[in-house]
Amino acid sequence: MKALILAGGKGTRLRPLSCTRPKLLFPILNKPLLDWTLESLAEIGISEVTLAVKHMAEAFMQRYGKSKYGMKISYSREKKPMRTGGAIKYAEELIGHKEPFLVLNGDIFTKIDYTKLLKKHKETNAVAIIALYRVEDPSRYGTVKLTEESRVTQFAEKAPPGQAPSNLINAGIYVLDPKIFDHIPGGRPVSIEHEIFPKLAKEGKFFGHEFKEIWMDIGKSRDYLKANRILLDTEEKKRHLGKDANIDEKVKFNDPVMVDAEVKIGQKSRVGPHAIIGRDVVLGREVLLENSVVFPGAILSDFASVTGAVIGEGATIGKGAKISEGCIIGDYVTIRDNITLSRDVTVCPSKEVTESVPESTRII
Repeated sequence: MKALILAGGKGTRLRPLSCTRPKLLFPILNKPLLDWTLESLAEIGISEVTLAVKHMAEAFMQRYGKSKYGMKISYSREKKPMRTGGAIKYAEELIGHKEPFLVLNGDIFTKIDYTKLLKKHKETNAVAIIALYRVEDPSRYGTVKLTEESRVTQFAEKAPPGQAPSNLINAGIYVLDPKIFDHIPGGRPVSIEHEIFPKLAKEGKFFGHEFKEIWMDIGKSRDYLKANRILLDTEEKKRHLGKDANIDEKVKFNDPVMVDAEVKIGQKSRVGPHAIIGRDVVLGREVLLENSVVFPGAILSDFASVTGAVIGEGATIGKGAKISEGCIIGDYVTIRDNITLSRDVTVCPSKEVTESVPESTRII
């Protein structure tokens, strides 16, 4: 069986970190999101995965090549943004018409049981079946109305608060019959959510499958931090220390924490809770790091404080600097000594910050 992963988005809501990497390569517990997805597909016997790519396509092709986790990897490289439906139609030749196939939005993390979804598709003989997840506020997502037989009778994309047909949202995972290609016009961008699913619902060819395993959207920076925090909480082991990590004996850990390989942490630093530290990161003496993700190669100098933030690859946080909640520091940024960044400050890649920033802003 084949799977198509939609990986062409720019990740604008994850800037500035998505300026230098596709959002599917953001680390989740120090492993790229896409690797988590590919591993789960390999486990259920998927033989071939097609990545629908455009933005930073080379980053995917260089990392994954022609095979990964025992699966063949191919690339449907769009010449222009085709949206969800258009991307599926554009990959028609690679997917073929022999059997149903999986489609996944790339920017989600889930532990869904794909086998149950595939079984439901076989039982219903639907043109499309959609994985559904129940949330408190469905206004950010597509929502459905289901019959007792799991047939979708209404599909509403991002209905205003209080007007959604249910709290069952589109989880961005579908099983599609090759007949779907007959429903998607070619040669132009197509939104499967706006143009195709409502029509299929009216025709009675659209079914849903509710699941209750872990599901998270990492489309925004706060969602990204939350996903890392929740998954760290689910780990049986509450303290992960990577190979060749050099940690002073006076470091105080407040679990859960995850430290990757070859990390150095100086004396009297306080790490955690919910601190995730990438490979080759250096923390100086008496650093405070909590509720944050630090990408590989970053340096947090002596007495620096980072709370509720994301620190990009190769960034340098100066001595005594304070990085507040909601801050996003791009790759290779330099924050000078004793600088304070207030809440929700974002700094674009390779910038140097020489003065404290007292209010939320973006430094470009």
